[in-house]
Amino acid sequence: MAVKLFTRDALGNWIIIKRLMYIVIGSIAQFRFKGINNTRLSGTEVIRQLPKKNVLFVSNHQTYFSEVILMILTFSSALNGFTKRLGPLYHLLNANYRVYFIAAQETMKATFLSKVLNYAGGIKVQRTWRSNGESVQRKFNPSDAGKIGEALKDGWVITFPQGTTTPFAPGRKGTAHLIKKYKPIVVPIVIDGFRRAFDKKGVLLKKKGVDLKMTIKPPMNINYDDDIEVILAHVMHAIEQSEEYYPEKLKNPVP
Repeated sequence: MAVKLFTRDALGNWIIIKRLMYIVIGSIAQFRFKGINNTRLSGTEVIRQLPKKNVLFVSNHQTYFSEVILMILTFSSALNGFTKRLGPLYHLLNANYRVYFIAAQETMKATFLSKVLNYAGGIKVQRTWRSNGESVQRKFNPSDAGKIGEALKDGWVITFPQGTTTPFAPGRKGTAHLIKKYKPIVVPIVIDGFRRAFDKKGVLLKKKGVDLKMTIKPPMNINYDDDIEVILAHVMHAIEQSEEYYPEKLKNPVP
């Protein structure tokens, strides 16, 4: 994979700086994923079959940052021929630096790490239903959709349709609107174990030796002419967050 380092990505970030961030953050994270915990990957051969642009990864969400970092490491490993495990760190010298992820604006301003990750590919968007811990109701910002569209034209985008780390929370229609508008290839990812291993931000370790699981499924067969609600329902089913996947205790909560 030829890497043009002295260029900018769709958000205006220098690729050469992103490369440095990938190496530094990836080196620390890979030890946490391989040395302290156990990462179990499946379906990563899908990555090598994808086009370079207009791919949207949709996933369930357990921490703010850890699964995003593992996804980027996994993509890089797979593109460099390591499809069953995280490869040696030198794969980060030849990664796909045009990977982006959608994150809440308030989250990406919170810490030094979030600001660093923002430069590594964060697309900051305003939540339409929550702000500073309080419920709100507002329309999706058209400029946010535009930024995501530019990122899709440039490469791959990761999004979490639920917009929260709460398990089995309802999906947000914004993801379905993006799919209908930009018609990307949609690749579902299902993750597990991150909530047990890390704190909510995905920074502090809670427990060692946890099996961190990531399953990358084949691209979805989407009818872009379907209604928003139908597209969203298909996405939630694909990331195993629809009603049929609910644990029994969530189906019948104790009063």
